[in-house]
Amino acid sequence: MITGLDHIVVLVGDIGAAKAAYQTLLAHAPAWQNSGEGADRVLFTLDNVTVELMAPHGFSVTADRMRALLGDQEGILASLCFRVADIGKMHRRLERVALRPDPVADVESNDAVTGAVLHWKRTRAATELTRGVRMFFLELADERPKSAATDIAPIEGLDHVVVTTEDSERAAALYGARLGLDLALDRSHQDWGQLMFFRCGDLIVEVVRRPVAGGDAAHDRLWGLSWRVGDIDATRARLIASGLDVSEVRTGRKPGTRIMTVRNGTCGIQTVLLERSPKPVE
Repeated sequence: MITGLDHIVVLVGDIGAAKAAYQTLLAHAPAWQNSGEGADRVLFTLDNVTVELMAPHGFSVTADRMRALLGDQEGILASLCFRVADIGKMHRRLERVALRPDPVADVESNDAVTGAVLHWKRTRAATELTRGVRMFFLELADERPKSAATDIAPIEGLDHVVVTTEDSERAAALYGARLGLDLALDRSHQDWGQLMFFRCGDLIVEVVRRPVAGGDAAHDRLWGLSWRVGDIDATRARLIASGLDVSEVRTGRKPGTRIMTVRNGTCGIQTVLLERSPKPVE
């Protein structure tokens, strides 16, 4: 039913600052911008995912709710939106697995720069039944325009989105049995806890269990993003030249990977960049 992760919503307080920050981080220009229903939106669409920056606009129930979610934070990961091939079938599945979806809605969006129009059908699962992670499901009528690269060594796409949990069994049941994602890895380690990798198109939803004293066993949390790059050393040099604070490049846990952490310029979102070694030619 689910064919991939369509987009991730990053809720921010200042849409102008967030737009500039993500254009620097991703080295891509926005692909879509609009305002309406109490929010300003800027979308960056890469090879396998869209990141939607959303900020409260004006004074309405929606805008006030976003401000309450943000509090004094610069930004938060607010929701996941999965791509589906048939929204009707997905809606029926969500009902069968007791995730109480909203009625399917027809949505239209106009780009403020070009005037282009996109249409899609959307539903949302009940957040109290998805362990506190807001989840939408959509069927796009047409593909979004891609973001144009603006600098050397751009970020190519998303490698994985990280969800933290205090209850790995119930999280596994949600992402695997109820949503139908393929569990590709389930591994525990004394230093970094339990990792579960769920395939979602060509990226991974990574569910991490790191028990914390006093943690909330009933609710999971969207924790961070890991972006793919083709040349991590060149990307690191570009980000340093742009004034960002980044870590040294280090070997990743998965064989054949190198990673680095971006410490600022992400609107407060935990951010890692990852380079994969080319697969050997057989």
